[in-house]
Amino acid sequence: MEPRDLLRRRRDRPLLTRPGRWGRGPPAGFRVAIARTPDKTADLTGRGVEVRRGDYDDAASLDTALKGVDLLLLVSGSDLTPGVRVVQHRTVLERAVRAGVRHVVYTSGIGAENGQGFSADHAATEEMIGESGLTYTLLRNTFYSEAFVATALAQAKETGEIVSSTEGRPLNTARLRDLALAAGAVLSGSGHDNAIYELRGPLWTYPELAEALARVLRRPVTCREVTDAEAGWLGSLFPMVRAGAFAQTGPDLSRLLGRPATGLEDTITAFAERAGG
Repeated sequence: MEPRDLLRRRRDRPLLTRPGRWGRGPPAGFRVAIARTPDKTADLTGRGVEVRRGDYDDAASLDTALKGVDLLLLVSGSDLTPGVRVVQHRTVLERAVRAGVRHVVYTSGIGAENGQGFSADHAATEEMIGESGLTYTLLRNTFYSEAFVATALAQAKETGEIVSSTEGRPLNTARLRDLALAAGAVLSGSGHDNAIYELRGPLWTYPELAEALARVLRRPVTCREVTDAEAGWLGSLFPMVRAGAFAQTGPDLSRLLGRPATGLEDTITAFAERAGG
C-alpha cells in the first residue's frame, strides 16, 4: 500500500487502508479503502474491504471515491517537496466538502503548532481544515520508533555499537502500529470533535537504546557520540533532539490506546524477531 492513502468512514461504519499498520487486518467495521493503486490491495479485498481508486493529484478520482463518505481520515502525503503536500491536502479537503463529508481526521505531526521546518506543511493543513467548515480531529504524530530502532539494530548487529549526535538528550517516539490503533480508536469512537491529540510515546535516550539492544540481542552494545554528518540520515533530526524538540511526552496516545504506549524494548524485540534474531 502506498503512502498517499485515505482512511475514511461511510455512514456509520469506519473504513480502512494500509493493513500492515493493523496487524492481522482491519478493525471490525472497516469496509472501504481508497488507494492510488488498487491493484496492490489484494490483501484488503480478500478480507471483504471495498477498494476505490483515489489520488491526491487527481481531483476527479476523489470526487468518485468520496461519494457517500461521512468521516474521512486524511493521511498526510509522502512527497516532502516544500508546498506539494499543502496543494494535495487542499484538493482532498475541497473535494471532501463538495462530497458532503462531515468530519475529517488528519495525521498531522509533532510541532505543527509552531509551523517551522518539517512541520510547516502540517501547520498549513491544520489551518485549511479549520477554515473548511468541517469538524475535525488532529492527530499530531511523533516520529516512528521503527525509524530509529531499525537503524540502530543494523548498526548493533554489524559493529556492536550504535552512533548518535544527540548528546544524551531524551526523545519521544511511538511505534507505528500504536499510532494507527490510536487513529482507529478515533474513527470508531465518539467525543473527538474538534480535538487535538499530541501522540507521543515514552521518553528514551541513545544510551538506553544501546542497553535495550544489548538485552534483546544478548551481546554487548555500546553507544558512541559522533557528528551529525557521521550519524547518517538521522543526523538531520539530531539538532532538533539536542534542542529539546522531542523531550516531552504526554498522555494522549496511551489514553486513546487504553494501555501504555509500546516501549522501546518491545519494539526492538519485534524487529529482531522479524529479522531472524
